[in-house]
Amino acid sequence: MRIDIISAVPQLLKSPLTESILKRAQEKKLVKIVVHDLRSFTHDKHRIVDLPPYGGGAGMVLKPEPIFECIEWLKSQREYDEIIYVTADGEKFSQAMANRLSLKKNLIILCGHYKGVDERVRQALITKEISIGDYVLTGGELAAAVITDAIVRLIPGAISDAESALSDSFQDGLLDAPSYTRPPEFRGMKVPEVLLSGDHKKIAQWREEQRKEKTKKRRKDLLK
Repeated sequence: MRIDIISAVPQLLKSPLTESILKRAQEKKLVKIVVHDLRSFTHDKHRIVDLPPYGGGAGMVLKPEPIFECIEWLKSQREYDEIIYVTADGEKFSQAMANRLSLKKNLIILCGHYKGVDERVRQALITKEISIGDYVLTGGELAAAVITDAIVRLIPGAISDAESALSDSFQDGLLDAPSYTRPPEFRGMKVPEVLLSGDHKKIAQWREEQRKEKTKKRRKDLLK
């Protein structure tokens, strides 16, 4: 898999994409993640990527020219399954969406910034718009990192224990069960006896009950 991320502030992506599971997945050559500095596709001495909006108003808008040039350059080298724009008014990201995207071969993720991008970019280039929640960030870089992490961890081999990813919260519409490790008792708080019993059938039943109870208590919307 290959993921190309386009950003006006690429430094924001350096740490999230080069640590932990994402780092190991790239070292194993399971995924190639390339960050492109949008300013590299400008042609003025000040490397301007944003301008005030037509009609007035607050904020700055990312210009269409460098975005078109960058995406067209990438598309000239390979085919892309999706060209994603991360934006607060996009479709809400979910585990199901991460599952689908993890099966793709090549993705482009465009990070919005300031007041967003010129609408013509969305009309002509973007195939999917994604939001990670009902709130606004300074830019799309952190959202792009979240989406990339959620996708890459699902690639076979990215996590040593594949079952771990498949049993995460939201994979089947329920939250995950509580987890415990040693010691069996800590400051008067004990691990549930069933988890120490060695009876895998009872443990599985307990976990399923806990998942349903937690989901009902915290996220009733998932049970609809």
